[in-house]
Amino acid sequence: MDQVEAVFREERGRLLAALARRFGDLDLAEEVTSEAIEAALVRWPVDGVPPNPGGWLMTTARRKAVDRLRRDQVYAAKLAVLQVDMDRAAPQATGEELPDERLQLFFTCTHPALAAEDRGALTLRCLAGLTTPEVARAFLVPTATMAKRIVRAKQKIRDARIPFRVPGPGELPERLPGVLQVVYSVFTEGYAASSGPYLQRLDLAEEAIRLARILHRLLPAEREVTGLLALMLLVHARRDARSGPDGRLVLLEDQDRARWDAELIAEGRGLVVAALTGGAGPYAVQAAIAALHDEAADFADTDWAQIVALYDVLLELDPSPVVALNRAAAIAMRDGAEAGLALLDELADEPRLRDYHPFALARADLLHRLGRLPEATAAYERALRLAGSEPERAHARDRIASMEQT
Repeated sequence: MDQVEAVFREERGRLLAALARRFGDLDLAEEVTSEAIEAALVRWPVDGVPPNPGGWLMTTARRKAVDRLRRDQVYAAKLAVLQVDMDRAAPQATGEELPDERLQLFFTCTHPALAAEDRGALTLRCLAGLTTPEVARAFLVPTATMAKRIVRAKQKIRDARIPFRVPGPGELPERLPGVLQVVYSVFTEGYAASSGPYLQRLDLAEEAIRLARILHRLLPAEREVTGLLALMLLVHARRDARSGPDGRLVLLEDQDRARWDAELIAEGRGLVVAALTGGAGPYAVQAAIAALHDEAADFADTDWAQIVALYDVLLELDPSPVVALNRAAAIAMRDGAEAGLALLDELADEPRLRDYHPFALARADLLHRLGRLPEATAAYERALRLAGSEPERAHARDRIASMEQT
């Protein structure tokens, strides 16, 4: 049964993408994809997984679509096209490989015409294969709310006639960052949960990595796709060391580096080299920073000068307050807490940082290092109010308690 589930996991997205492109109807594609998988669940445990599971599923899904369309005369023209398509694709069931058209579906699910909050939901639903309740849990909303969101997104695709296609070479540089941002947003929620009892949501992080691997396989020459995958692998490699046995947050300087995943680090470092060859984008530079952290034997051995230099490059590529915050934290490690705090104070009026938990925490830590305990306590209290997950709140409470004892 594990083999069957593994096949479904790999083939479902490919099947859905191929059917969506042929039908131009995401709802119909989803319905017959589900029906084909249900048929396979009955047949394959008895007959065994066929030599070409994707072809078997495609043939079955097409037959299911014909049956469904015959019952609805509104789709008469679509049925005629599908019948011709089936006649041409008869070899599919025996040996022809199911084409991988997931790239079209990536660009459809992340189309800028869709609401920002709907893009990630639709990507997880269609490409990751999560159920609507699972997507709802990922975004921490009720299932009914998520169901409406997904229906709204599909309706928009249909009404706006958003095409199931890969943008042309002239459009790709403008559209690809939106796709990468959706995948990275899923990963960041997995890396640092915005709420709840756990620091990390490993299922989301791993799903984002799986999506990035698909993108990398489909767009191997795109350096930023390679950079994003490298970044996520290098950060995710530390997952086991980021929480203690009691679920408490463990800071980078206190982590047991023997628990870091050496295989993911090696893979990520290899991808960084490819991502930086011929030029560097924001994800590639962030991946290079993550690689420097992962390469250091211990926290004291970290090459902070090189990390600051990379943040200087990143700030040119992405002049955002969050990048400036991370650069200030690196400068604090290179030049001392006073230098870092001065830069943080310059960022204090940035609207995006005003209620940003990492900013409050970084400022509290630097004040603590400088021995300015009353100010540090106030800053930790603010970090406590802004913290999303319980481990983040517990960390702030622990810091406040430690200062009260001094």
